Amino acid sequence: MSFKVHSPVVIIGSGPAGLTAAIYTARAGYPPLVIGGFEFGGQLMLTTYIENFPGFPDGILGPDLMQNMRKQAEKVGATIIDQNVTAVDFSTRPFRIFVDEDMYTADAVIIATGASAKWLGLESENRLKGRGVSSCAVCDGAFFKGQDVVVVGGGDSAMEDSIYLSNMCRSVTVIHRRDKLRASAIMQKRAMERPNIHFVWNSVVQEVLGDKKVSGVRIRNVITGEESTISCSAVFVAIGHTPNTEIFKPYLEMNDNGYLKVVKETRTNIDGVFAAGDVSDHIYRQAITAAGIGARAALDAVRYLEVLHSEKKAQEVLVKSLSEETG
Repeated sequence: MSFKVHSPVVIIGSGPAGLTAAIYTARAGYPPLVIGGFEFGGQLMLTTYIENFPGFPDGILGPDLMQNMRKQAEKVGATIIDQNVTAVDFSTRPFRIFVDEDMYTADAVIIATGASAKWLGLESENRLKGRGVSSCAVCDGAFFKGQDVVVVGGGDSAMEDSIYLSNMCRSVTVIHRRDKLRASAIMQKRAMERPNIHFVWNSVVQEVLGDKKVSGVRIRNVITGEESTISCSAVFVAIGHTPNTEIFKPYLEMNDNGYLKVVKETRTNIDGVFAAGDVSDHIYRQAITAAGIGARAALDAVRYLEVLHSEKKAQEVLVKSLSEETG
């Protein structure tokens, strides 16, 4: 084991939440170490044009936005390394963060590891991501106004996406592998009342069709085995997300779906450890909300560090005073 460096703040993750937190902590006088992961930038690195992030009236490519955030964070004093955190130890102070055999320590930690969308696992799906295949209807739906789209899934997220898309798309076809939805009754009712939302039951997507962009899907009925095709311009996969929290399970409280629990805004159950972005937010999952929570986590961490350092300083003064008295 090799000790590398101690930082006032270590931020784990390099998406909008992590980099915004880095900007805020650095500007507050606590330059952070950001351990951003091999896949720098999070989900936005898989996104083409972003048109709903304030400040970019003509839109901006997801990778460009993340590069801008990185440059800004580094400019104000953040250090960023593109490696994966492999383990943590929050049972001791300073906190320990491990990257393979290297150990980093910190007085405060901000976790911004995000959540990964669940995919169908198709080669064609992966090839056409950003070219009509998406996991975010709110992010990408506007690109397909007046067109026919497909939503894959049967839970509340799939119904929310379908309803959202039905307001701008000509038609929305929901493909679900069962004969009834898993969504709540109210969400089912709302979706089924929309005249341009249609349902294809007991079916799975076998292939996303298209060369440079999506042109349709080939589906298979799981009961009859019959295959058919549906023409569409986009496929929105809405089968859930998996929060990237596995390495924190020994220490941090989580809900049933694995998202970090927070109290008093961004605090976890361990004093000095904060959570920001999709790792604790399973509702909104937007770049702008992640950035906002990143700023809040940073401000909470700064307040924590100021109290911590003032207590340490007071303790040092007391020790010095007692030493002088006994000397």
